[in-house]
Amino acid sequence: MEVGVFIPIGNNGWLISETSPQYMPTFELNKTVTQAADRYGLDFALSMIKLRGFGGKTQFWEHNLESFTLMAGLAAVTERIKIFATAATLTMPPAIVARMAATIDSIAPGRFGINLITGWQKAEYDQMGLWPGEQHYKDRYNYLAEYAQILRELLDTGVSNFKGQYFQMEDCRVSPQPKDTKLICAGSSDEGLAFTAKYADYSFALGKGTNTPTAFGDVNARLAAAKAKTGRDVGAYILFMIIADDTDEAAMAKWMHYREGADQEALAWLTNQAAPNAAAGSTTNTAQLAHAASAVNLNMGTLVGSYESVARMLDEVAQVPDTAGVLLVFDDFRKGIEDFGQRIQPLMACRKGVTVA
Repeated sequence: MEVGVFIPIGNNGWLISETSPQYMPTFELNKTVTQAADRYGLDFALSMIKLRGFGGKTQFWEHNLESFTLMAGLAAVTERIKIFATAATLTMPPAIVARMAATIDSIAPGRFGINLITGWQKAEYDQMGLWPGEQHYKDRYNYLAEYAQILRELLDTGVSNFKGQYFQMEDCRVSPQPKDTKLICAGSSDEGLAFTAKYADYSFALGKGTNTPTAFGDVNARLAAAKAKTGRDVGAYILFMIIADDTDEAAMAKWMHYREGADQEALAWLTNQAAPNAAAGSTTNTAQLAHAASAVNLNMGTLVGSYESVARMLDEVAQVPDTAGVLLVFDDFRKGIEDFGQRIQPLMACRKGVTVA
């Protein structure tokens, strides 16, 4: 099973809490985390893009770096690890993204890929006058399908003459072409998985629950059904938060401490912003991340326990059919990546034989 790290491009990572580690995003922090991941033989590093945060006492995600420029910098200071940037497709034409991909590929040949997002938080785009209107919630995958077709043409052939509803290309050219650029899509709705099965190489979905490592299996099953219609090989990356310590009890105490400090003002903003898109159906990512059950960490799957317990649960994840890999976040990224490399990964049966630098 592949393992990646979802690097902390936004302040405070993925915990919306006043009692969790508080930090700002910097290149040095992300370089430290990504170089450690590279050293421990992790397979990839992915950064999101967030253009407007949730506010609250913690100013959650009000402070963010930009994904492509960050990953270009990290490409230059790593050796083996694959590097994925996220394209906010409402803000960047596909031809520009293709040219940026070619540039980063020249820094790290064969190691760069792109995560495509449709955009769900209206406030991110409204502030720049780029929100296309409420119909975007219904049309977003039609828009993204055209975007992906153009991007794939430019990445693979260097030329696009695509004509569609949203884009009109006239002998558009990008050269040089990058090498084997993989595409990821984070949609987990049926519509999103249909898009992924047709255009992307990997699906990116949230794990579910606390210490329920296989609960995401229904998403993989729906992806398998979508793949059966397209005949394409698409792997699933599943997002989990790791909260580990010497004992199960110590790790659980940390997790409860973070939950008790939940930033309620920021969580209310999240719920409000997610509501229009979540209304599209309970299988959307936004429906899950804003659910009141555990929004303090955006309701991603959370593995809490001793280093041994976390290793065992990650091995269980690897056994779920169609799981290509996991994407990990930590409460404390500097310590978390070191603990994973030194104390968790060596105990994982599915990571035996990983080369550590």
